Formats: sequence, structure tokens, C-alpha cells
Amino acid sequence: MGKNDRSEARRGRMSRAAGRPRVAVVGSIMVDLIAYADPLPTAGQTVEGTMFQFGFGGKGANQAVSASRLGADVSFVGRVGDDVFGGLSIENLAAQAMDTAGVKVVDGVSTGVAPIWVEASGSNRIIIVAGANDRLLEAEAREELARIGPTDCVACQLEIPDAAVGEALRTGRKWGALTVLNPAPARLAAKALFGSADWLVPNEHEFELLWGAPPSDAEILAAAEAWECGLVVTLGEHGAAAALDGEVIRRRPPEVRPIDTTGAGDAFVGGLAVALAGGLPLASAIDQGNACGALSTEARGTQTSFPTRSQVDRRLELELGRP
Repeated sequence: MGKNDRSEARRGRMSRAAGRPRVAVVGSIMVDLIAYADPLPTAGQTVEGTMFQFGFGGKGANQAVSASRLGADVSFVGRVGDDVFGGLSIENLAAQAMDTAGVKVVDGVSTGVAPIWVEASGSNRIIIVAGANDRLLEAEAREELARIGPTDCVACQLEIPDAAVGEALRTGRKWGALTVLNPAPARLAAKALFGSADWLVPNEHEFELLWGAPPSDAEILAAAEAWECGLVVTLGEHGAAAALDGEVIRRRPPEVRPIDTTGAGDAFVGGLAVALAGGLPLASAIDQGNACGALSTEARGTQTSFPTRSQVDRRLELELGRP
């Protein structure tokens, strides 16, 4: 399918999607283990910490929770280990009113974890252990999606094997679903997947790594042309920019007083995917994503900070004068 054909297909899907969008997220599940101390220990040293936090994360799980909070009918495909964190992670996702039948336990492997050390200045040291996330196979992704059946949107990230991501995007294409890829963590080898995505949603740093230049208007248009997909680049407090019909549109987020930006990018992607799957025009979809990301920074934590549909709608009506 050529670039123009894909553009027409996107417009067709967006125009006919209505009601409560069905979204399948194929991605990662992580557990955050956060210890605060000042100073942090050096080699061979033990220090007394000031606080500990346990949280649910993983870019896939985060984006699924964001979409579910907005009222989408969400099915999740992922893997956890046969440890206590695996059971807790599945319970957490189920509590977010989504289908978790596609989340399976892998024996003899840990659930993905991120031990994080944070000092008083806010700087941190993080060790990521992918664990069961690395065990999601291409054939398993295909089988899980076959069980779920056609959806309005398939969303993926890069915290699981590329083969599974590619299979999920190709399956979405076969369904005629909107396919969304958040290329994070960014790696050049994953550019082979871009042709299967209707929408690519990197942040500004990921865009620069993948494209080789910062996201100016000219570079965004050139990248969208080269990658042959819709392109939305998130810009933190400056909102997001996107290529649309040979031009770049830039949309700013609502004014907020941020206290914790963790997970804001995932909140944006979830909000954008639901809006596009529900048939909103691109500018309005970005506004929804911006509202999700901005509102999430006003509360501590990751998934616990993600806004509900009513919160997002109230803020959009206040900021933009529209429901």
C-alpha cells in the first residue's frame, strides 16, 4: 500500500469510527521500585533512605490505562513473570476495566522491573530489567490478537521484541484498524517497523535520534515523507507538532502547575490514540493528548495520575471552548 493509499485509509477509518473505540495495546508491563536517599550509596556502602514508593508502569501498560480512563474498550497483550509482581500487575490492569486475558505468566522469569534511586536534587539512577517483556513472541502476539478480534486501533511501543511489535502492527493493518507506534525507547533498528504504522508518535529527543535532526517544521515534513506515515512529535511543555497535508500544525497544552512529569508522554499517546480511533480531526486529537499529558503532571505517580474522561473534557472546554 502506497503513502497516498494509507492516507485515504486513515481518513476512512477515522470517519466511520464512532461511539466507544476498541483499542488493543500490545506492549510492556513494568513495576517501579523507587527508593529516595540523600546521599545515594557508593560502592560497598549502606545508607538509610527517606522514602520508598511502589508503582505500576511499563509504556504499554501506561498507555492502555490512559486509554481506558478515557472510556475506550481496551484489551492488553503482554507478559509478566511468575512472581508476586506479576500477579499484582494483572490485578492492577483488571482494576482499570480492561481485558487482561492476553496477559500471560511466563514461568521462571521475573516481571519487568525498574529499581530507581533518587537523591534530594531529584537526579536518579535507574536499572531496567525487561524480564518477561522480552518473552512475548511474534506468534503469541498474533494468537492473542486473533482472540481479541478486530479493533479500531492497535497501539505499540518498543519495550517488547520488535518481531512482536511488527506482527501486532501488521495484524492491525489487516483489520483496517488505526495503527499507532510510540518508538520508545528509540533505536535505529526499529525504523523497519515504521512502514506498518499509520501514526508514529516520538518525543522530540526520540525524533532527533531516529531522524538525525531536531524537530523543526522542515524536518518533521521531511521525516513524515520519508517514513511514509502520519507523524506527531511531542514537545513536553510546548505541546506537540504534527505533519498534516504538507504543513506542520503545532498545538500547545493547557496551563498547569506540574509536580511530577512521570508518564506524561504515555498519557499523551493513550489520549491521542483514543481520539484518532474515535474519529476526531488531528488537531482535536492532539488537543486531547495534550490535555491528558498536562493533567497527569498535576498529581504524583504514573498511572495513578492519569485523568478521566470527565476531567479531560472539562479542561478542554475551559481552555478551548469546546466539549
